[in-house]
Amino acid sequence: MEKDVDLSHVVNLEKYSREFSNLGCDYVFSRLCPGMSQEQLGKGPGRVKGMAIVLCLKGSIEIEVNLNNYTIEPNMLIVMGHDSMFTVKNVDFQNLDAYLLVISPNFLRDINIDTSVLQTIKFTPNVVPVMSLTATELDLTTKYLDLIHSNTSGNGEPLYVRNISRCIMAALVYQFMQFGRDRAQEPDQPAQSRRSNYVKRFISLVHENYRQERSVAFYAERLFISPKYLSMLVKEASGKSAAEWIDEYVILEAKNLLRFSGMNIQQVAFSLHFSNQSSFGKYFKHLTGMSPTEFQRS
Repeated sequence: MEKDVDLSHVVNLEKYSREFSNLGCDYVFSRLCPGMSQEQLGKGPGRVKGMAIVLCLKGSIEIEVNLNNYTIEPNMLIVMGHDSMFTVKNVDFQNLDAYLLVISPNFLRDINIDTSVLQTIKFTPNVVPVMSLTATELDLTTKYLDLIHSNTSGNGEPLYVRNISRCIMAALVYQFMQFGRDRAQEPDQPAQSRRSNYVKRFISLVHENYRQERSVAFYAERLFISPKYLSMLVKEASGKSAAEWIDEYVILEAKNLLRFSGMNIQQVAFSLHFSNQSSFGKYFKHLTGMSPTEFQRS
């Protein structure tokens, strides 16, 4: 039986870590060290809740993610997104030295990413981000991770710690985007299938129109396919439904406007083409668990 792997499980790794820190229910940082066993790490399949980032410095980790097998060796990075299915097959525990950062779904939603940057990502379906890092990329990534740990363990006021870490993690996400963009621009990339092109075009259309259009039917019509077929393609390719992708763009923009634009809630609602402030408030609370006012005050 699969288990949900969330922060409560990762906290148990503290005694097997050379460095460890966590901020309540928001995130856990660990630098795993030799001496662990498969029993201590956990057996059987699991499902990530939030995001898990693993950076291997020494040793190796064999892992199956969403039915694909990967061997993570020194200087390799893997990022597992929300609801990713995984099974750890084998670990070189005698030589293990690896960073592990697990971020909760709630904290992940509170990391503000500029939606204009998302269009720069080359969308590739069914790919788990596994990268071999150059020496420069490795140095940069470890500095980000060490900074998150230093902030969490070295500062006293949780409010400041949380906001500082949120900014560092946003920077880390941007950095991963840059790594991915550098690789996407490499020559001799295989041609995308027709299905992949539908999904890529859908993401592009969402970026262009999410402020005005939140209906899957609108995007399906633009692609000359049925809403049901579009939803199937997007779900198969990305693990998220078409509606979830649309909602994610709208909520990211809503959060950015609420926190940084200086607009009041009514102005934000109108800028996102909600009929009134009340309908926007219900939409926002349904997806985030808090009202726009509560979010602005958080």
